[in-house]
Amino acid sequence: MGWCGHLATHLSVHPAMACLLRAAATWGLFPWRGYCSRGTQGELSKGFVEALKAVVGSPHVSTAAADREQHGHDESMHRCQPPGAVVWPQNVEQVSRLAALCYSQGVPIIPFGTGTGLEGGVCAVQGGVCINLTHMDRILKLDPEDFCVVVEPGVTRKTLNTYLRDSGLWFPVDPGADASLCGMVATAASGTNSVRYGTMRDNVLNLEVVLPGGRLLHTAGAGRHFRKSAAGYNLTGLFVGSEGTLGLITAATLRLHPAPEAAVAATCAFPSVQAAVDTTVHILQAALPLARIEFLDEVMMDACNRHSRLTCSVAPTLFLEFHGSERALAEQIERAEEISQHNGGSHFFWAKGAEERSRLWAARHNAGYAALALRPGCKGYSTDVCVPISRLPEILVQTKEDLKASGLTGAIVGHVGDGNFHCILLVDPEDAEELRRVKAFGEHLGRRALALHGTCTGEHGIGLGKRQLLQEEVGAVGMETMRQLKATLDPRGLMNPGKVL
Repeated sequence: MGWCGHLATHLSVHPAMACLLRAAATWGLFPWRGYCSRGTQGELSKGFVEALKAVVGSPHVSTAAADREQHGHDESMHRCQPPGAVVWPQNVEQVSRLAALCYSQGVPIIPFGTGTGLEGGVCAVQGGVCINLTHMDRILKLDPEDFCVVVEPGVTRKTLNTYLRDSGLWFPVDPGADASLCGMVATAASGTNSVRYGTMRDNVLNLEVVLPGGRLLHTAGAGRHFRKSAAGYNLTGLFVGSEGTLGLITAATLRLHPAPEAAVAATCAFPSVQAAVDTTVHILQAALPLARIEFLDEVMMDACNRHSRLTCSVAPTLFLEFHGSERALAEQIERAEEISQHNGGSHFFWAKGAEERSRLWAARHNAGYAALALRPGCKGYSTDVCVPISRLPEILVQTKEDLKASGLTGAIVGHVGDGNFHCILLVDPEDAEELRRVKAFGEHLGRRALALHGTCTGEHGIGLGKRQLLQEEVGAVGMETMRQLKATLDPRGLMNPGKVL
């Protein structure tokens, strides 16, 4: 009995299938077109689909149109581009074998978490296999004394914090959506708490990554979870924000933080965008230990009032939250009120109880859905930029003027404590002229941020939509360096092709 026969006996598959799996061990042996149907571009052959089933089991492979379409888009405006098949591996060994199989046949690989991205990062622009990692949902290890936890890619941030509830620890990075934590790593997510606790870049200690050919990499060394290191290149940092273009993240070691003794949230209305942003800058300059400071313009406040049944003033508004001891919070509240009133702030509302605070922040997190109700039947296009704090008042005021001049329906909301804000525009997807204006607005905003020494994206990522802006941001040498890194790790260009570069 030959090699294929032995493998077939072990896996209970046809010998021809075993030969296809064997090819994965020496990728590059066959071109992709040899194992795809000749009809639809990217359509996978029956033999290749059977090989996928041999790795993960038939129940965990789907070529159904509904499943493929569900995995061909995220929450962005980018059109659905479905993969040829969707697979749900159960463990890292299966992920490794899937990567080796796909790479050996030249089949593109698209990692998938919860699908909450905003730049088309999961669109299968060249077809291929979507690897949905949500079935790998274990919390592998909690180390409270070292303030860290190891999670699989299917674990979401809410699930983790529920698990941590009685430990006195929490994971504070909060992008709003209940995203998968490894997906948050892949997109370098941040959110409302980043002004105090940092972004995902600041809270990842180690990663387990399946490289395109199936090899397993531990970016900081297997099992390690130190707080600092001067040993070699920062491989962990390389994969944070890589958007699935360099490998599949199959586990993350994350930094945890002590849960605050007490927390107080507040809202405060202002007479203008300038006054609200000036207050943000002044509070930061006063070194008040903010946990969150969020800006919502009057359009967004009106939408939130309607959607979440709030009674806040319809005016440019700051949402704030402080963490600390009861005594320290009293001092912080007093100082924050003084600064806000100096800039014309009024209609203070302090939420000290957990239920009140949750309701307030639920309204903030649901702002995107609230905005959609402003123009029923339309889709939301959300773009973000980030600038140095000193340039924030200038760009926010200019962007507000641009929004009015454009004739588009939209609102501004942002994590202004770190210079990051979003424009949420409502657009009729059937109106080509309106889509053109929305695209032009987003590009203009990105270039304005670059002109102010900022970045074209603070947290959404590059994906499909901001590749040209990335080139303008990092320059020719920066792009060439990124391409060289990509070519080294993914020489066949099969990891989430068409994204970032």
